[in-house]
Amino acid sequence: MRKTNVLGLIFPNMHDEALRDLTAIRAFGSVPFAGRYRLIDFPLSNMVNAGVTKVGVVTKSNYQSLMDHLGSGKAWDLSRKNEGLYILPPFGATDESYSGRVASLAGMDAFFANSKEEYVVMSDCHVVANIDYKAVIRSHMASGADVTVGYIEGALPRLDNLMVLQTNNDGRVTDITIENGGAGEGKFGIGLYVLRKDLLVKLVHNAVSRNQTHFERDILQRYVADLNIQGYAIQEQALVISSLASFYAANMAMLDCDKRANLFLTDRQIYTKVRDCCPAMYGLESTVSNSLVADGATINGTVKNSIIFRNVTIEAGATLEDCIVMQGALVLGGTKLGSVILDKDVVVKESRTLQGYASFPIYIDKKSIV
Repeated sequence: MRKTNVLGLIFPNMHDEALRDLTAIRAFGSVPFAGRYRLIDFPLSNMVNAGVTKVGVVTKSNYQSLMDHLGSGKAWDLSRKNEGLYILPPFGATDESYSGRVASLAGMDAFFANSKEEYVVMSDCHVVANIDYKAVIRSHMASGADVTVGYIEGALPRLDNLMVLQTNNDGRVTDITIENGGAGEGKFGIGLYVLRKDLLVKLVHNAVSRNQTHFERDILQRYVADLNIQGYAIQEQALVISSLASFYAANMAMLDCDKRANLFLTDRQIYTKVRDCCPAMYGLESTVSNSLVADGATINGTVKNSIIFRNVTIEAGATLEDCIVMQGALVLGGTKLGSVILDKDVVVKESRTLQGYASFPIYIDKKSIV
């Protein structure tokens, strides 16, 4: 992919509060998805596919597993002598001062100064989508906008500080409201922005000088009449994760062949860290239907409509239906699980029964013994 004059920034800790159970030990971007991926893989792959060769991952907390996953960036062709992948930890900011995107950007003057790129594309990790970032960047440059905001039109997700847009016939944003706990329908931002680097630095410095920390409220909403803010409607399939139920639903959507095909495209691949494991092994007593099973798994029981990650062991006599089982989990014989999310390295002992619902799945913490 041809290199572009664009710097990428990814915020893996934005919306951590929406998945409190899963993000208690990891960043939002590090949450496992669809058997072998992490949520950060999607915006990172979108950037790489658009020719962005310098990407900063702006961390806040619980980023050890994220760093382990990203490594040097080799899986995304970002392990380079020049530019490549940068992990940008908090610059001595407290949780209070890190309450918004502005605080993290304010500590990145040196990173911006050492970056030759003219434009910046910023993205959060709560939307699972294969978006053509090249088209977004091209639209921004052609429109002459100060800021381009990616948005989805539809039912508003229940996210804190959700940015809802009003646009005119030319696509210009005429009004912005910040809502908590979405209700109804509208055009809502997905944390995807494109703007000039020098403008971003100027806006951030102005906000910091006024003790303002919220990018959407204190910059975009405040200057909506002064800046030319253009909306970009996301046409690709997009799964917004705003709760444990929506995370469960997004994973279950991957069992649909059409939805999976719309996400994992041949011309714009989604990359992830490669692990060398043996193929999945199926015992003589196993029964598996409509499920995604990752390499390294051992299945001797019954698995229906489920997503099984690497190195999971399902013993004979165990029955799983509509479940998500993350890496290293062990389910012993006689167990019956329905609509359950097992985090990494969970052990479910013999003859246990857990039954959740699609709208209220049961979640079991990492390394728990049930």
